Amino acid sequence: AKLRRELITPKGGGGGGPGEGFDVAKTGDARIGFVGFPSVGKSTLLSNLAGVYSEVAAYEFTTLTTVPGVIRYKGAKIQLLDLPGIIEGAKDGKGRGRQVIAVARTCNLILIVLDVLKPLGHKKIIENELEGFGIRLNSKPPNIGFKKKDKGGINLTATCPQSELDTETVKSILAEYKIHNADVTLRSDATADDLIDVVEGNSRVYIPCIYVLNKIDQISIEELDIIYKVPHCVPISAHHRWNFDDLLEKIWDYLKLVRIYTKPKGQLPDYTSPVVLPYCKTTVEDFCMKIHKNLIKDFKYALVWGSSVKHNPQKVGKDHTLEDEDVIQIVKK
Repeated sequence: AKLRRELITPKGGGGGGPGEGFDVAKTGDARIGFVGFPSVGKSTLLSNLAGVYSEVAAYEFTTLTTVPGVIRYKGAKIQLLDLPGIIEGAKDGKGRGRQVIAVARTCNLILIVLDVLKPLGHKKIIENELEGFGIRLNSKPPNIGFKKKDKGGINLTATCPQSELDTETVKSILAEYKIHNADVTLRSDATADDLIDVVEGNSRVYIPCIYVLNKIDQISIEELDIIYKVPHCVPISAHHRWNFDDLLEKIWDYLKLVRIYTKPKGQLPDYTSPVVLPYCKTTVEDFCMKIHKNLIKDFKYALVWGSSVKHNPQKVGKDHTLEDEDVIQIVKK
């Protein structure tokens, strides 16, 4: 475990050389990273998606290695990033893997593009690369309470039977991190890796992921039926633009974005350009901050129409949680 941690934590190097234009400014309401081996059709998929749904001209690609595109879907601006081919050993600093994964960590959703003709070994390799960088795909943070204290030793309580962790194991894992006094609460059947994830807190990100199986124009219908049963998978043909609707719909489901429409006083709501919030930040205060931080200073109350309120409109305070496609009118002091 400790060894793995040292792999994840970047070693302090000398002064950085000239930048290689790798990071891309985050624009839009969400960011999706396309990860995959070279020549699985990421670029074709990206340009066809961005080509069909995009309102953005081609960038002047200098030596930029992460290729950004933006699509508009259901009123939200979604940034698409083609992350250059991840090769085995990226997490050990080979190739440009390290920077690729650093960008992947900032994405709201990762699409792993796979060639349907190649074995599923590729899927495992990419998953292992991302796991090694503390990116957990399609999983929730482990349900473990962890609190350091000054004295009193290690205190372990489990609210359900544990198949792997007992007091001794927990003590030895924490000893690796030089932690000898802590309260640990296990609220689910946890593994050693789960505990390590919690102890290391910040170096872990939990990102939803969709596996995009490309080149389905080269397989039989029977094989396609099998693919459809795989969880988190969408079969497509980037070249022929087959099944893009399905893919976009799934992307939308996984991003869980919340669209809020604004209504100026005495006017009809503006349904053309919603304010888009991430699903974890959907209070009225978050909405105000997204528009302008001064808005919250003058905030008196808000009128909300939609599924988050019982009456239409309803007067709410800044802590009210909004739901998708609510309409809001802010009343200032």
